[in-house]
Amino acid sequence: MNNIFVLKRMSVLLTFSLLADVTSCAPSRSPDADVARLLAIHEAVLEAHLTGDVDAWMALEGEEYVSANGGAVTFPTVADREAVRGPYLASATFELYQDLRAPVVQISEDGTLGWLIAEVEMRGTQVTEDGTSSAIESIWAWIELYQKRDGEWRLVGNVSNRRS
Repeated sequence: MNNIFVLKRMSVLLTFSLLADVTSCAPSRSPDADVARLLAIHEAVLEAHLTGDVDAWMALEGEEYVSANGGAVTFPTVADREAVRGPYLASATFELYQDLRAPVVQISEDGTLGWLIAEVEMRGTQVTEDGTSSAIESIWAWIELYQKRDGEWRLVGNVSNRRS
C-alpha cells in the first residue's frame, strides 16, 4: 500500500514538474509592458507633430492601416499616408500638442491587439499654399488601433473626431 502511495505521489510531482517546464518555455507576456509600449508609441506620435518628423511617425505604423474619419472608412497605403502627412507637418508649427487627460489603454487577452483612446489639445500655426498663416487651435479625440506581430507593436489604425 505504501509503495502505491509513493508511486502516485511521484507521478503527481512529475506531472507538475513537466507542466512547470512546459509553461516556462511559453513566451512570456507582460500586460504592463504592453501598455507602457503603446503609451510610448502614442507619445512618439505627439512628439513627431511637435518636431515635424514624418519619418518618426511613419516608423511606428504597420503596412496595413485602416482609418475612420469624416464619415468615411479608408485603407491608406504607406505612400498615401506619407503623401498627406509630409506636407501637413511641413506646413504646421505646433506650440502645443499634448494629452488633455491620461490615455485609456487596453490589451487583448492574447496580447496581440491593443487600443488607446486619447483626447489631445493642439495649438499652433499652419501656412497655406498661398503663403498665408492661419491659427491651429483644436481638441481631438481618437482611438489608436495596435497589432503586435513578431513581438513588435505597430499602429494599424485610427478613428478620430474633432471637438473644436
